Amino acid sequence: MNKYEIAVIPGDGIGKEVVPFGVKALQLAADIHGGFSFRFEEFPWSCEYYVKHGRMMPENGIDILKNFEAIFLGAVGLPQTVPDHVSLWGLLIAIRREMKQYINLRPVRQMRGVRSPLAAPNDFDILVVRENAEGEYSPIGGRMAAGNDEIVVQNAVFTRSGTERAVRYAFELANKREKKFVTSATKSNGIIHSMPFWDEVFQGVGQEYPEIKQTSTHIDALSAFFVTKPHTLDVVVASNLFGDILTDLGAAIMGSIGIAPSANINPERKFPSMFEPVHGSAPDIFGKGIANPVGQIWSAKMVLDFFGYEDIGQLLLDSIEDTMEAGIITPDLGGTANTAQVGEAILQKLKERGNE
Repeated sequence: MNKYEIAVIPGDGIGKEVVPFGVKALQLAADIHGGFSFRFEEFPWSCEYYVKHGRMMPENGIDILKNFEAIFLGAVGLPQTVPDHVSLWGLLIAIRREMKQYINLRPVRQMRGVRSPLAAPNDFDILVVRENAEGEYSPIGGRMAAGNDEIVVQNAVFTRSGTERAVRYAFELANKREKKFVTSATKSNGIIHSMPFWDEVFQGVGQEYPEIKQTSTHIDALSAFFVTKPHTLDVVVASNLFGDILTDLGAAIMGSIGIAPSANINPERKFPSMFEPVHGSAPDIFGKGIANPVGQIWSAKMVLDFFGYEDIGQLLLDSIEDTMEAGIITPDLGGTANTAQVGEAILQKLKERGNE
């Protein structure tokens, strides 16, 4: 039997409320499948940890995490306590970069039981591949000459190897899907160096996949397409910033950012990959018991897929949709159920499907 070591970091805010249900879902999935198991170890790294220790995690935190096969993260950030740039760069981004998690994968699809705000969603099913290690989220830059003459420089960094590996990952994903269509997010009509370079790499890699339909679309138009015709899209590959924006828009057209999952992947598996919901710590609802656990539980489904257990992963996703279709939903989706009611209902549906 395969046994997987999972580091659990509930983090801040509602991460503490939803992570337990993701962990329970993974445990139950393993019990139902019978061919693998998980061992979880929880770490208290968070903004509260920063207040006590002056760091988001210990100095050897990355070395500790390298001993695990995956990281299951809740949320990072409590801006009223620790500035966002401190908390994110001290934990989330540090893990992504030190662990070479250069692919951020986020599904965007119409879900049973959730009313999309779109008038005609037409069963959209999109996978967004976001380059996760460089691009616009570079720390290079600075500020000088404070006052009216202050100058701020922020450098975006694109490497050929970094861009190419993200683009190739997108083509490989598309090759396994029915539509076999890759859309590249660009802005080469306005950003005159990095985006024409991005386009060149996309076109070059695309020549290796003649069977895949491919196109480049300016980010402003592509954002509009997410709203007006998302059903025409399949796999979308984007830079760090563009991918971040598109996937939050994707969560909106699904119905709520509370249901959106993500995976930070090290494809070579030399380091652990990290799985987390998109929603963040949501301090405005923390402690009210109304946080949506679906994003965390769907992230658990992505853990199962990553380890090759797509069958039980699909059962978990079906159980999520069964629950929402039954009207057991949190207030962000227009319902009245609380976090525990939704989480327990999903687990019960998974048990029922596992016994069929």
